[in-house]
Formats: sequence, C-alpha cells, structure tokens
Amino acid sequence: MIRALSFCILLSSYTAAQLSLPDPPFLPPNASAGTVPSNSSARSPNAQWSTLLGDLLYFYDAQRSGDLPDTNRVDWRNDSALDDGDDVEIDLTGGYYDAGDYIKASFPLSFSLMSICWGALDFGRGYELANQTAYLDGMLRWGLDWLIKAHASDDTLYVLVGDADTDNAYWGGDENIPTPRLSYQVNASHPGTDAFAGASAAFSACSSLYANRTFGSTGPLSLHNSTYSKTLLSHATQLYDVAVHASGGQQVYQESVPEVADAYGSSSYEDELTIAALFLSWAKDDDSLFDEAEDYYDEFSLSDDLRGVFNWDSKAAGLPILFAQVSNATGHGDATYWQGQAENLLDGIIDNDNGATLTGGGLLYYDGDSDSCSLNPALNAAMLLTKYAPLTSDDQRQKYTEYSDKQLNYTLGDNPMSVPYVIGINPNAPQNPHSALASGGTDIGRIDDSPEKEAYILYGALVGGPDKSDKFFDVRRDWPQTEVALDYNAPLLTLAAYHVLTDEDDPFYVTLEEGAANAHRPKGAPCDAAIDDGCNLPGMSRRGIIAMAVCVGVTGLVVLALFATWFYLAWTR
Repeated sequence: MIRALSFCILLSSYTAAQLSLPDPPFLPPNASAGTVPSNSSARSPNAQWSTLLGDLLYFYDAQRSGDLPDTNRVDWRNDSALDDGDDVEIDLTGGYYDAGDYIKASFPLSFSLMSICWGALDFGRGYELANQTAYLDGMLRWGLDWLIKAHASDDTLYVLVGDADTDNAYWGGDENIPTPRLSYQVNASHPGTDAFAGASAAFSACSSLYANRTFGSTGPLSLHNSTYSKTLLSHATQLYDVAVHASGGQQVYQESVPEVADAYGSSSYEDELTIAALFLSWAKDDDSLFDEAEDYYDEFSLSDDLRGVFNWDSKAAGLPILFAQVSNATGHGDATYWQGQAENLLDGIIDNDNGATLTGGGLLYYDGDSDSCSLNPALNAAMLLTKYAPLTSDDQRQKYTEYSDKQLNYTLGDNPMSVPYVIGINPNAPQNPHSALASGGTDIGRIDDSPEKEAYILYGALVGGPDKSDKFFDVRRDWPQTEVALDYNAPLLTLAAYHVLTDEDDPFYVTLEEGAANAHRPKGAPCDAAIDDGCNLPGMSRRGIIAMAVCVGVTGLVVLALFATWFYLAWTR
C-alpha cells in the first residue's frame, strides 16, 4: 500500500515536465579556460561567471545516486545503489550522495535545496542569462523527487539511507558500494521535528520558485511550473503539520534515529520549525502562518542565536533576512522591526561582533563551525548580506555587498594560498578532493597516494577550505579541508547567479598566474580533526619545549642580575 502511494505521488511529480536541456549540453571547460579574460564589452553576461555557475551545478550531477538519465553529463559515473529502500519495501533510489561518501541524508539535503531555491527567488534571472535554468531545474528535481519518495506517507519521512560506519569503511567507486544499505525513518510516534520541518521548508521554498513567487525584480522565470509547485506545496503542508502535531511530541530527530547523530545530528528543532512556518506562509500568502513564525521566534528566543552561523544545522541567522523579505513583499508583520533585526545581525558580521573573527587573509571564521569546513560559514554569511542588501539604504547596501565580495573573492583565489577553491575552474584549484567517487582508489589505507593523481576531475565542487592560518594542504584524507558536500556549493550558487546578473568584471581567479598556488604551498602538515601531524612544533619533543623554556628563563635571570649589578655600580660610583 505504501509502495503504491509512493509510486503515485512520484508519478504525479514527473507529469510536470522538466525543461528541455541545451543542445549541445553544457560541459565544464578545461581548467586553463579559467585563465582567459572575458571580453565584457562584446558579451553579456560575463562568460566566466556563467561558466562558474554552470560548473557549480555540474557538481550535483556528479553526486547523483540511482538510475542515471540518458542526459547524464558525467561520463565516469554509473548507475548505483539501485536496491535502496528494499529493506523497507519502499523505492528510495535516486537522490544525492551527501558528500565524499555514499550515505543519503534528508536533513542536509533539505537545507541545500531550501538554500538554492531561496537564492533563485532573488537572483533566478542569473540562471536564465547564463543558460543554466534547465540544469537548475534538473538539479532541484533530482533532490526534490527523492524527498517526495522519502515522504512515504503523511507522517513518515525517511531521513537516512546507508550507515555511516559501514560507509566510512569503504573507499571505492560507485559500482561496489557495500550492501545491504539500511533505511531509517521518523514518524508521528517516533518524531523528528527538525527533519520534518526542514523538509517542509525545502518543499515550500521550491514551491514558491516553481510558482514564480519571487522576491525583488528578478522577473518571471522559465522554471515556472504550477503543477509541480502544487505537488511540492502539498508535501510541505503535510510535513509541517506532523512537525507541529506529531503524537510523539517534538524532539530532534536523532532521538528517534541515533544512527544520524555522528554525521548529521541536530542541535535543536526550534529554528527549523520557525523557518518552515515562514516559508510556508510565503508559499501560501498566509498571514496566520507568518504570525505563527513570529510567535516561534519569540517563544524560542531565537534572536539570541543571531550571532551564530547559518548552515544545515543552524537556521536562526537566516530568519531575520527572510522575515524582512516576506514582510516587505506581503505587508505581514512589521517590516521595520524585521529590517532592524536583519541589520543588527549583518552589522555584527561586518564588525566581527558575532562570535567570529577574520583570519590573517581576511576569511570570516567561526571557531568550532569553521574548523571542519572554513569556507561554508563565510559564504553563507556573504549570501545573507547579498540577499538583504536590496532592502536597505545605499550606504548600507554598499557596505554589505563589499563585505560579501571580499568573502567571495577569498574563495575564488584572493587568499594567501592563491587557490580558487572550486575544483576544475582554474589551474591553481585543488587537485585532491576527499571524494570516494572521484578518487579512483580502492585502498582505504592509502587514500592519499593510491592513485597518485585523482582519477576524475570533480568539476564545480567547492572543497572545505583552509585552516585558521589560511593554510591549505590539498591532502585527500584531510576531509576538513578537501571534502566536498551538497551544502558547500549551495551559497556559492546564489552568489554566482547574483554576479552573472550584476558583474561585468571576471571572477578573481582569472587574474591568477598559473602555478601561483604551488609557489605558496605551505610547509609541514595539517592540524585538524583528520590529521594531527602538524599540531606539534616540528622537530621538538614536549621535553625539548620544556627544556627550551627553562633555558630561556635561566638566561633571563642571568641578564637581569648583570643589569642590576651594573646599575648598582653606576649609582654608587
């Protein structure tokens, strides 16, 4: 019965036809193309920004699971995980592998889809100008259609396929993924409020996009599809209802599915519940839902979290921006109040008054969150600044966009390493992403050098990024620096779409000399959660450090004694 229901829901989603893909298809150019300046006077939009946007979308094609379509552009990928869901008699094939391994997880996927659709609500015209809208459509549907499958009944959502422990013990290609792959769900009696609400927010945000309920002056998009929009809105409504009214109460989803705790455990559900109500209010133009979101914001004291990051786990920092957008667009609530909340948050980012600091090279860095992926928190902050900028004064707008551009330029090569951190976009880009799909290796004990050269170029993938000292080591097993993930690319897509719309100048990496990254390659080894070889002073033991300190201390006392003797003799002379 459930399998039949899942099939019918899925069938209805596919009746809303996808956009026709360009012919010939967009394929990422060789990295050397990222060194060729555009002739901006002869062509609009800027060709380099358009290529970057295309590459970023191409990465999601490389992450696809399931039965790949005839239009598959990634020739080294294969059909994979075709038995997903067999253990629960549900078709859970398809969707995306979340990062450098082979698990499929609804919580980070929901955030990624929500973020990308939210960005397109502002800057969707950028995809149109770059001729990438059909690829955006395909990318979104590949994820949304899997979420529709995962929402197997009104009050059931599958949140994980695969097992992190088993999966992390496998390093190899997509044709030999270990089986069986187990499927894990939350439901009304064993709830996951955050997972329900997060998926609801993704469906609502994307429903608004397909309904052309856009913000600002982006104009109507060819993506418009009312049938698909209604399908997404139906799922959003059902999931929000179970998030609020589950018989088992409200709790974080790892309480019901402990298997997700290590990889994607959630710190709270209040922020997801609030953003789900807010996106649903926008999709339905429902002022009562807007009021509900405001009540959650106050009840859960979410303004206290405005100094934190915006990412797959923490959505509070995005709320004032979305409240301000919806309030200005609909008249619901007090737009002035929400703009004040948004500017309080964004001014705190710029003034380093939000729990973050700037690295020596200028990267916004949040201790803790940035340690495992330094670029993502900075880019999410840049995205929020860019999204809100049209609602404020000219002076504030300039301040916000300039700060956002600094974070973006850092990511694209304006950093002490001279590394643009998007794979394949320039010869100076990383060469060794932590990706079992792309590496070509099968020996988990020799990830770094087997093979010596990555087998496949994972075009368009943003890596985790450098450490707090701006050092990037490009080591395959160093997952905090080199792993790729669905949510890493999400804010960069929005920023690239914005720059396609607004920027005649090339991305920063075009100015880099080939080999610049090699000239700045750091010495030593990383010091992080994956590799601790660089955590001690090179060539000196702990005893040696103590001995050196003692020696310095004794020397200091001797010098002080000599000075005192000289002073005494001089005084008494």
